[in-house]
Amino acid sequence: VQLQASGGGLVQAGGSLSLSCAFSGGTFTSYAMAWFRQAPNKAREFVSDCNWSGSTTHYADSVKGRFTIVRDNAKNMVYLQMDNLKPEDTAVYYCAAGNFSAYGDWGQGTLVTVSS
Repeated sequence: VQLQASGGGLVQAGGSLSLSCAFSGGTFTSYAMAWFRQAPNKAREFVSDCNWSGSTTHYADSVKGRFTIVRDNAKNMVYLQMDNLKPEDTAVYYCAAGNFSAYGDWGQGTLVTVSS
């Protein structure tokens, strides 16, 4: 499985950004998909995930109501729509494939910087 995340950048606080993750090398619908992030000098943390159909989603409390995970099984893509961004959302964002218990395949990460 290969995962390619993109869409990061610099945005002002209160702004929006949409991350994309392209999946290849496997059967996309066999995987739950997730987004994690790692801020400078902090451990990687869970952000959001969804099941194979996108009908079940989970969010970290810190992003609930601001971020939305969506997958397009026809395109083998998963997206993270991030609204009302805060400086504390600054991190490298990673997409991952696996199941709700464990994610074993990871992309290379895309940097999101939110200025105050």
